[in-house]
Amino acid sequence: MAEANWYVVHTYSGYENKVKVDIEKTIENRKLQDEILEVRVPLEDVVEMRNGVKKQVSRKMFPGYVLIHMIMNDDTWYVVRNTRGVTGFVGPGSKPVPLTPAEMKPLGIQIGGEQQETPAREKIELDIEVGDMIVVTSGAWEGTTSAVTAINESKQTVTIEVEMFGRATSVEIDFLDIKKA
Repeated sequence: MAEANWYVVHTYSGYENKVKVDIEKTIENRKLQDEILEVRVPLEDVVEMRNGVKKQVSRKMFPGYVLIHMIMNDDTWYVVRNTRGVTGFVGPGSKPVPLTPAEMKPLGIQIGGEQQETPAREKIELDIEVGDMIVVTSGAWEGTTSAVTAINESKQTVTIEVEMFGRATSVEIDFLDIKKA
């Protein structure tokens, strides 16, 4: 029997969940449970900061894409490819390319199929731009009000200027420790 792999399917934007449900219904109707094992729309938890209020939201990691764990054959290819909302498999031409273990690891999926816990820091999104005034809410600079001079999304920090020993000094402050002034 052929080996099951994870494949990426491109969908119309906003149709990811509908495609997932439609494929799962087709699996049940055509009794393909042994060939199409799992359909996923990967989500990530993000903390958004809006007007100084933290809000936890789930967001699609890859809008417009669905992951499918399946054994690739003519039947499964046809079922997935002809699902309403699917534009095609990711890969050159019409040949789907399975994801590698290295590509699956950041998604928290082991190639064996079991869920793997990946401890990751919550991603925070702020409605702050360079030049906006912020107030530091905790830490050594608590109570300091300053303009944002830089934003580092990957480190989840902002850079502000504070006065230290009579001169302006750049300081990095964590997203969690600020609010819009």
